[in-house]
Amino acid sequence: MILPSHIAIIMDGNGRWGLKKYNDRNKGHFFGLKNINKVIEHCVKLKIKYLTLYTFSTENWNRPKKEIDYLFYLFKYFYKKNFNKINKNNIKIKFIGDLKNIPKDLKIIIKKIQKKTKKNTSTTVVFAFNYGAKSELINAFKNIFKSKKKIINEELVSTNLYTKDIPDPDILIRTGGEKRLSNFLLWQLSYAELFFIDKNWPDFSFFDLKKIINAFNGIKRKFGGLNEQF
Repeated sequence: MILPSHIAIIMDGNGRWGLKKYNDRNKGHFFGLKNINKVIEHCVKLKIKYLTLYTFSTENWNRPKKEIDYLFYLFKYFYKKNFNKINKNNIKIKFIGDLKNIPKDLKIIIKKIQKKTKKNTSTTVVFAFNYGAKSELINAFKNIFKSKKKIINEELVSTNLYTKDIPDPDILIRTGGEKRLSNFLLWQLSYAELFFIDKNWPDFSFFDLKKIINAFNGIKRKFGGLNEQF
């Protein structure tokens, strides 16, 4: 079996799951967080090198303040509950996104967790936090403009993205039944295989992940070329 090097996931459906099960969107976010732990463990066992999770988008600021505050609380809870286990399992944590506008206490935690895990060599888990692909591209173009480069090519743009040290995803998974990218890794997903799952994120399982990887193995990836001989 050929394993993907990089899996990216849009973890959609937490709020809908919480409303259906508990009449509480935040309950869905809590159980979605618990599922993040499980999926990270699955990827470590499968020896997936990179896992990128769409955690908080630039558009999520439009949600009610109470829900945003709870999402930030969950991140702090995740750090306190799981950091020792993450570090012990040799997992590296990275963050991509615009961290300027997030609360100061979260910035401190983010810096700490990246610094303490930067030498770890197992799966790299990338949290896309206050992330939007359009703002990422604008930021890259501003950096290129400042550098006064005369020749602009794909390599130059890629090296000015938040993901400059991370290979592009082989697979994108979106749970929750929606079939769109929602401003997530628009540049990097140009040749990813896309899998849209009807299950909401808290119900996404190891079986679902394995099923997707098996399907990925059955795809002949041409990257715009031809595999057939004529």
